[in-house]
Amino acid sequence: MISPARVTAFEVLRLVEQGGYAADLLASRSGGLESRDAGLASEIVLGALRYQSQLDFLIEHFSGRAAPRLDPEVRIALRLGIYQLRYLDRVPAHAAVSQSVELAKRARRRSAAGLVNAVLRKVHRDPAPWPDRATELSHPAWLLERWERHFGPETAAKIARANLAVPETYVRVPAGEGSSLVQLEPTEIPGCFRLVAGEPGAWRIQDIGSQSIVPLLELAPGHRFLDLCAAPGNKTAQALEYGVRAVACDCHWSRLRPMKSLGCELVVLDGAAPLPFACRFDRILVDAPCSGTGTLAHNPEIKWRLQPSSLLELHQLQVELLRNALERLAPGGRLVYSTCSLEPEENEEVVSSTGIAACVLGVHRRLPGIHPGDGFFAAVLTSNESLND
Repeated sequence: MISPARVTAFEVLRLVEQGGYAADLLASRSGGLESRDAGLASEIVLGALRYQSQLDFLIEHFSGRAAPRLDPEVRIALRLGIYQLRYLDRVPAHAAVSQSVELAKRARRRSAAGLVNAVLRKVHRDPAPWPDRATELSHPAWLLERWERHFGPETAAKIARANLAVPETYVRVPAGEGSSLVQLEPTEIPGCFRLVAGEPGAWRIQDIGSQSIVPLLELAPGHRFLDLCAAPGNKTAQALEYGVRAVACDCHWSRLRPMKSLGCELVVLDGAAPLPFACRFDRILVDAPCSGTGTLAHNPEIKWRLQPSSLLELHQLQVELLRNALERLAPGGRLVYSTCSLEPEENEEVVSSTGIAACVLGVHRRLPGIHPGDGFFAAVLTSNESLND
């Protein structure tokens, strides 16, 4: 029998090739698995996506056939097998080979089972003759070239290598809470802890990069706070710890519904249109939809889908969101525009393109491989109106 972990991994990767998102698919399809199988499925899926260009080169290296020319099910079976053989120490070679062959058969590719078997039996762990830097770092060449221009070759390589590593787990622990069942390591961000050992339980898993944004708002009890792009609600929940009066918005009720337990006001709206609020807000967070290039360790499929043209499309949406939010900022108020992107089109160029007079109080940037956790950008703004009062 094929192990449940490998069946799940195969199906998730097949759906990812059709446009699905690995984290969501793993969460929905691993619920009935034992924890050990769920962990292995996650490790295989995310590892195969992180190292995808290396795996495709190795497919051609050992088979003489270019990976894109193979049937998707055969390509996925080979990626799964090669990843286990070269990158995982705890998986017996015979299991990686035989189960990958069975996965090909199960996908009604019996005629290709012999190919899968023959290729995987050639795989070894000797250093590979990577043909270029993009393959070695397993990132699209155009994305690496961008990072080299913006951050320099050394930093770009650190970002790429950090994206290949399994990310650390961080949790949000409100003041006064604790547990003897887990081992936590404090970080420089109050309430943010690295999970060293144990299970997070009821604590919210939230990357340290994400937790670094809300403190920039300098929230205080009684502040009227608008979270314009709130779902899934991690930053809203963090803001509520400060005693603010929060309004959380998103464009679909299905995304806001899980936030009902937070107890704040929820509003369905399109933030790219003028906002329907008569009041102004003391604090506003615009955590804008973005390419997510700062989160590739958690979401590796993004790097294989993203195209340069996507950045320009996102830029226009982000400009509209920030412009409309600035219109609702109270005199003396504070707005934070943030993304989990590393790209200037989504960050500095958005802040400079709103056409609304605003003062930038500071810019904050986190880069994978340089700072712990995911990459984030944040600009702290106030209106010029507030400076004249």
